[in-house]
Amino acid sequence: MPNANEDNPSALNQVQSRAVSELLRVSPVADELARRFQEAGFSLALVGGSVRDALLGRLGNDLDFTTDARPEDVLKIMRPWADAVWEVGIAFGTVGGQKDTRVGGVSQSFQIEVTTYRSEAYDRTSRKPEVSYGDSIEEDLVRRDFTVNAMAVALPEKEFIDPHGGLDDLAARVLRTPSTPEASFSDDPLRMMRAARFAAQLDFEVAPDVVAAMKAMAERIEIVSSERVRDELNKLVLSAHPRKGLTLLVDTGLADRVLPELPALRLERDEHHRHKDVYDHTLIVLEQAMALEEDGPDLTLRLAALLHDIGKPRTRRFEDDGRVSFHHHEVVGAKMTKKRMTELKYSNELVKDVSRLVELHLRFHGYGTGEWTDSAVRRYVRDAGPLLDRLHKLTRSDCTTRNKRKATTLSRAYDGLEERIAQLQEQEELDAIRPDLDGNQIMEILGVAPGPVIGQAYKFLLELRLENGPTEYDAAASALKEWWAAQN
Repeated sequence: MPNANEDNPSALNQVQSRAVSELLRVSPVADELARRFQEAGFSLALVGGSVRDALLGRLGNDLDFTTDARPEDVLKIMRPWADAVWEVGIAFGTVGGQKDTRVGGVSQSFQIEVTTYRSEAYDRTSRKPEVSYGDSIEEDLVRRDFTVNAMAVALPEKEFIDPHGGLDDLAARVLRTPSTPEASFSDDPLRMMRAARFAAQLDFEVAPDVVAAMKAMAERIEIVSSERVRDELNKLVLSAHPRKGLTLLVDTGLADRVLPELPALRLERDEHHRHKDVYDHTLIVLEQAMALEEDGPDLTLRLAALLHDIGKPRTRRFEDDGRVSFHHHEVVGAKMTKKRMTELKYSNELVKDVSRLVELHLRFHGYGTGEWTDSAVRRYVRDAGPLLDRLHKLTRSDCTTRNKRKATTLSRAYDGLEERIAQLQEQEELDAIRPDLDGNQIMEILGVAPGPVIGQAYKFLLELRLENGPTEYDAAASALKEWWAAQN
């Protein structure tokens, strides 16, 4: 394990203590697997993020190992031992597995990845890395993205291996590359996004030479697949400090290539400062939305907060009276959100939900001081559907005014709207608003067979329900007959 650092013995003693504690917890699994590799004539070491997290005192049950064994040998060793084995990453030298065991009297499940020593490199046009296997752990560690991820613990003897000063960088909370940043990013340009992601996750600073290389090589990110870019962006957005990572993406020019709508929010302010900095406002809204999360990070909410105003640059107008307007930016922004998220290969469901939140985020501002009718409140709930709770959070987060009186007035108005929604939900089951008559009843009352007219009648009755609230059968049937008569 780490040797004592004479310059800061107490800090390192804490690191040593955390690491030993974490490694002792996973030893029943790690040591058992290491002995199997040893018996087969191979080496095994805990590596990368697992070692970093052990040193930070946050090692989970996802364990990363590296070995000199080739993937086919790893399979032979893992299959009789693990509870499940998968080969999804075997083309890149990685074998995955699951091991269920009892640790300290508690049943635990460990997700394990064992990767053969390797090196990866992109050519100028490839979207996929070429994999070649290495024969030493030193070769393997130098190809890793950052020094804090280039440490290993050889097992089962627990020998600490740190050829690139990762422990010192961990203590300094800085991200450096084991080789030159240019060589590292040339090998895999996605590492530039990973720098931003780790800065956001760990609250680390990125070394100046690494930032300089990110700026100089930003265009190289364009050869990386949309799926890989999306996955890194998700991890960044879901981190504890996304502003830090997003700012780095914008400042280095990477965002211009992966999420150009974000830097586009840095609108030049007119000489009289008649509108807010939309970019800074967006980052504040994101942080305020995070503060309202109740069950951990919410990707849908965070993406909606990040993208809610991306329609503003396209809709900005300087009015004759000196005001700046962004009419219909929510509609334009929803379309832009759908386009960008689709290009980044997000699921259809997530694209639909985030776009809908962007489209609805201004709806509340027509509420004023409570002038909405019950019908308008019903429509607000109906249009939000299952996104209502997220819409509440997004709308509240969108208030970044420094005018305390205005902020208080907006907050109270939204409190009032939520109270009215709650009251109507008690009375009318707003979460599942349906017409007072179903399709079968419509056909029976009108004496018609299934066909387009049933959908038209259903739509009429739904509007009636939204406008007037629940209606008794006889009244609904009478209204339906009147509507039918008018159609004929």
